[in-house]
Amino acid sequence: MTKHHIAVLPGDGVGNDVMDAARIILDTINLDAEYIYGDIGWEFWKTEGNPLPDRTLKLLRETDCCLFGAITSKPNEDAQKELSPQLQNKGITYSSAIVRLRQEFNLHTNLRPCKAYPGNPLNYRDDIDLVVFRENTEGLYAGVEFGPPIPQTVIDALMTHKKMKKFSTTSPEDMAISCRIFTRKACQNIVTQAFNYAKDHDYPTVTLVEKPNVIRETSGMMVQEARKIAKNYPGIDLWEVNVDAMCMWLVKNPQDYGVLVSSNMFGDIISDLAAQIVGGLGFAASGNIGDNYAVFEPTHGSAPKYAGQYKVNPTAMIKSVMLMLDWLGYKKEAMRIDQAIAQVIKEGTVKTYDMGGTNTSLEVAEAIAKVYESL
Repeated sequence: MTKHHIAVLPGDGVGNDVMDAARIILDTINLDAEYIYGDIGWEFWKTEGNPLPDRTLKLLRETDCCLFGAITSKPNEDAQKELSPQLQNKGITYSSAIVRLRQEFNLHTNLRPCKAYPGNPLNYRDDIDLVVFRENTEGLYAGVEFGPPIPQTVIDALMTHKKMKKFSTTSPEDMAISCRIFTRKACQNIVTQAFNYAKDHDYPTVTLVEKPNVIRETSGMMVQEARKIAKNYPGIDLWEVNVDAMCMWLVKNPQDYGVLVSSNMFGDIISDLAAQIVGGLGFAASGNIGDNYAVFEPTHGSAPKYAGQYKVNPTAMIKSVMLMLDWLGYKKEAMRIDQAIAQVIKEGTVKTYDMGGTNTSLEVAEAIAKVYESL
């Protein structure tokens, strides 16, 4: 019997290209696994009004974890225009498939390693080794939004807060509201995950990135819980940095930081910044991890103009395979992939256009696979 059942969701755009590159690595490792392909992405939004069909959710519930490529995502107003004519004007609303995935399976922890590989001409510095822990299901991405027009019941409830008085003369038709929701449990979980990782991987600090001087209640809760949890990890310092200052310090002194932890929106922002200083989104992998399920994906978009050209850098996708293997318990294999990536980048003879080369996504994957076999 096959040991692992892994859902594969290539998505659209270059998601298919990088997934083909990932399969080269997986086939080289010869993992005892069945790979089951599923539907997700823009085409299913246009033809079915749902970028994440129910059949795909069923598939995921029958597998151990998921490897995900990339999908196109657009604001609801633009998405409506691309619906098939028979689905338009039926009240169907677009929402992000990957955000829904995270919430459906309570994938509360988003892990985003950002490591510089020596020899990469796109590195800001060679000594950067950051890991961002991003809370993945709450905050501004929880999807609790209103308007316009804002329901009167919501207006009435909000008017009990003294700072809403300045909006008392604003029409509900001219107002939109997004709620930033934190729970104590989620704050405790993401901070604990960050400290555990720092302990297991010998990082001396955990840096909490929030904005408690302005967003006092939600960021304030995260800070309070982080300070409590830090007491359980002697030898690991808790640093607290405002998100705006963190963006500056990551550009100025990225080598000073190791494990960063933040809420959903701020974590999304700083992880993209961290990715850029180690070469860009072509090197940025992530794991969406819950108690019983996980989805692994590159953090780049679908880049439709490059679809089918096998032009984009597959390293982020291959690093996502590495994270998946580590999560499944194949730590030696994951480490060998990392070593193989490092060697190919250092040699500098096989590289995609972003690194100044002319090789395809598949050629880069084949080069990494060849080195993997030699290690």
